Amino acid sequence: MSTAETTRAARQAAAAAIDAQGTDESEWRQARLSDHLPHLVLPMGPVVVVAAHPDDEVLGFGGTIAALLQAGVEVHTVCLSDGEASHGPATPPARARLAARRRGELAAALGELGDLPIPVHAGLPDTAINEHENHARAVIGEALDAVGAAVCVAPWEGDLHSDHEAAGRAAKRAGRDSSTPVWSYPVWMWHWARPHDPRVPWHRAAVLPLPEAAIDRKKAALARFSSQLEPRGSGIAPVLPAQEIAHHTRTFETVIR
Repeated sequence: MSTAETTRAARQAAAAAIDAQGTDESEWRQARLSDHLPHLVLPMGPVVVVAAHPDDEVLGFGGTIAALLQAGVEVHTVCLSDGEASHGPATPPARARLAARRRGELAAALGELGDLPIPVHAGLPDTAINEHENHARAVIGEALDAVGAAVCVAPWEGDLHSDHEAAGRAAKRAGRDSSTPVWSYPVWMWHWARPHDPRVPWHRAAVLPLPEAAIDRKKAALARFSSQLEPRGSGIAPVLPAQEIAHHTRTFETVIR
């Protein structure tokens, strides 16, 4: 099998995992991850949070962003794409409108979390970040250097979404360049994995407990992503149906170190 065929097969398998019914949140609750994984304390220096699409940073790390801001910690965000492909095939003008809408949703969502600087928008093509990893690495590296980041937080490179994985790899490389620790947050993993799933490096996972105020802020932020919460057309389910949102409104968030 050629490299191109291998890549195509991997993408098809990943898409099938994400399109499948998924793991119910009740199964994750029964696993009591917060009781079994180590707890992290909030970093005290500047934090740079990377997203592949507008909403990833809130889904995977929004509660902790709110808690960091409440604690007076500086937080900066980098969004690599505008998520213009979330509704499938579309004309260039339609994609441009969706990109603008999603940028606006992100600004509103981050405002719900607290007082954050304007995000860095890299403008990389949605669904093709892997073709621009060097650019992503440079953008993330500039952000880390500009604020003297104590920690970089990015999508997990095993999330089975090609953009998330590319963003995670780029962040890891940028972190190595600047000797910045990188924490990874899963997004789609909660959908396709199950407790004790051997594909997940649980030995490197840890949780960040969230105060009630941070949970409330995260829920308010998630509600701002109307383009992802509403049906995409007649008979087409939302990108983020209620069962997916349930994975991201827990009393803690999980990172892989």
